[in-house]
Amino acid sequence: MEGLPLLSLVMLSPIVLGCIVLALPSEPVETPRRTAFVFSLLPLVFSLMILQAFDPTVGTLQLREHVAWIPDLGAYYSLGVDGFSLWLIVLTTVLTPVVLLSSWSDIHVRVKQFQAAMLIMEGLMIGAIVAADLLLFIVFWELMLLPMFLVIGVWGGPRRRYAALKFFLYTFVGSGLMLVAMIYLVLRQAGDGPLSFDIVGLYDNDLSLTEQIWLFSAFAFAFMIKVPMVPFHTWLPDAHTEAPTGGSVDLAGVLLKMGTYGFLRFALPIFPQAAELAFPIIVVLSVIGILYGAMVALPQPDMKRLVAYSSVSHLGFVMLGIYAWNVTGLTGGVLQMVNHGLSTGALFILVGYMYDRRHTREISEYGGLWGIVPIYSALLLVVVLSSIGLPGTNGFVGEFLILIGAFRAYPIAGAIGTLGVVLGAVYLLTMYKHVIFGPVTKKVNETLQDLSPREIAAVAPIIVLIFWIGLYPKPFTDRIEPTAKHLLALLDEKGARRWMHERDRRLFHETEPAARPEPELLRAAAR
Repeated sequence: MEGLPLLSLVMLSPIVLGCIVLALPSEPVETPRRTAFVFSLLPLVFSLMILQAFDPTVGTLQLREHVAWIPDLGAYYSLGVDGFSLWLIVLTTVLTPVVLLSSWSDIHVRVKQFQAAMLIMEGLMIGAIVAADLLLFIVFWELMLLPMFLVIGVWGGPRRRYAALKFFLYTFVGSGLMLVAMIYLVLRQAGDGPLSFDIVGLYDNDLSLTEQIWLFSAFAFAFMIKVPMVPFHTWLPDAHTEAPTGGSVDLAGVLLKMGTYGFLRFALPIFPQAAELAFPIIVVLSVIGILYGAMVALPQPDMKRLVAYSSVSHLGFVMLGIYAWNVTGLTGGVLQMVNHGLSTGALFILVGYMYDRRHTREISEYGGLWGIVPIYSALLLVVVLSSIGLPGTNGFVGEFLILIGAFRAYPIAGAIGTLGVVLGAVYLLTMYKHVIFGPVTKKVNETLQDLSPREIAAVAPIIVLIFWIGLYPKPFTDRIEPTAKHLLALLDEKGARRWMHERDRRLFHETEPAARPEPELLRAAAR
């Protein structure tokens, strides 16, 4: 295993395998389905090899690959993984076979093209995660929009073209601003010397505060659209509602995390002073997102739209943890990125299963399903409880760490964020009660079939991870914390957390104790 380019393998293998699937005959449709599923297991194996080779005590980029790409521009094919990106790689490679298995009977037209799009999108998302060169990151950032645009626009619902175009325009506008900011940043950093897009090199810059503010605003705008944060969230409910189940899982599971990951990898370490000035704005928008997403989800009649708005609320929690600017909050924020991908992805899968049977997502169309589809009801209960953060599930660990970090950094915002936890329990448990309990309200529901072995197998890995992270999170947090400490050290080096340190000293009276008088002075005073 030593010496293998594992990051290249986990990134390029799904792209190459997706192209192979495109070359397969379209009929019978089982051929591309089975082939794509088997192919999707190979990147998962590579991600587990990366996990084994990863040193949990190191907070900087590991398993580096550095090859000249466009020498005249100073651009390199440069890859690396750290505690922030490690679990996102694993999450992506776990969700892809889950998506292909859960979409087995969901996609009936252009089947091989759908399977190929899922594999290619997996590789492009991993490319954005492991890129250690800013130009390489921008390339993957832009390219990964295309498969999702096609997935929504070709295999989506009745308003799929509107939703796909809205998704593309929102994200493309943000990407354009980030591209302009990147060009200025690289030219400014180079001066009269050679150009360099190396991320670590860009951390050490001499930008003025005004330059930082403008550049941070451009990067943050692109990332806030992708998260999405209020008020840039309006594309998300339509995209989720119209996308097929597999598209919704990939969108919620990984694609949205590119926004939060972008803050961690670029916005904070490259523009620390500007990020500090934006502190109150980001925190306020995060809290608004938590409450707004929860309150809008509460009256939703459509299950999928309810889950979509819950993502706005949950990712507000992630941003709250990231902007706590302490180890606890950062660790919780990164872990909650993974938790959200698992729990919300499973919710979309289970909602999709019921839609395949009834062709409606209206909550009012269901009721009394516990006695009809008990396996489905039990799995949905586990996923709902993990989404609301029940102790023993993954959601509890992430939310608890975020709230501890938030209370340390800004107690008022932490207290308001706690209200979002309560509202999340209300809208999810209310949905569950109306769908699963009570009398059977529709005669057609009495003939519903419970989950097949294939459908159970698709959700099973997520259920295992829900309880694993909930009961024993140490392997996950241990690999995140060193990178969180490294980021905070970078911020401290740039003087970006001085106000927090001053506040902590005042709050906890961390002042130097008064010097004790010398014995001679005491004796003189006594005389």
